[in-house]
Formats: sequence, C-alpha cells, structure tokens
Amino acid sequence: MGIKRRTPSVDLLMNEFHNSNGAISVIELVNRLQIQINKTTIYRVLDKLEDDGILHSFLDKNGSKCYAKCKHCSKDFNQDRHPHFQCIECGKMDCLNIDIHIPDIPNLKIITSQILLQGKCESCS
Repeated sequence: MGIKRRTPSVDLLMNEFHNSNGAISVIELVNRLQIQINKTTIYRVLDKLEDDGILHSFLDKNGSKCYAKCKHCSKDFNQDRHPHFQCIECGKMDCLNIDIHIPDIPNLKIITSQILLQGKCESCS
C-alpha cells in the first residue's frame, strides 16, 4: 500500500531527499526529523514511498537501512538495481550509475540483490 495523499510527514521526508545528493540512513532521518515526526511515522512513510517506487533501499556497512531517490522506477517496476558506495572515512553514501550483471543461476530466481562497495570518496582520498 503506497502513499494515498500528500501529508506534512511525506513532504518533510521528501524534502530531505530533494536536498540530498546521496543516500540517507534511516537513523540519520530519525535524528534529523525526530522533533517534527515520530519514529514510527518515519518508518511507515519510508515503506510506502519505497512501495510506490519513489525511493529504494539498501543496507550500509553496519546493516542499517538506507534510502535514496529512484530514478526510473514505478510502483510496478523497480529498475534501481545498481551498486552503492559508502566512504569508510566520512560515511557518505551514493548510488553508482554502473551496470552490474548478475548471472542466471540454475534452479534459482533472483528477486533482488545488494552490492555495497566501500572505500574513500573523492573528498577523503
């Protein structure tokens, strides 16, 4: 079930992504918005935005869920299957616009995959 109407909570969360060039961890979102929105609402809205193909998620190096804006997705078709990069110095996370080929594996149907590359970003190198 996705977003049925634009609420102040949806607008606050979407503004965080419009003002960000990279991915944002759910922990960071809770810290930034805890005065304006309760944690449960943040998680609920993020799930709905992901269901609608507006955001996609992946796990960072600590296993925390992170979200980034989708580029070419819809509710019925998720195209954001790409690797992500996390800087080991500053923690900045980015979607990488490169194609990674996941081979077919006999007797298995791959639904999703997550590839997290770690290193130092341009600022920390």
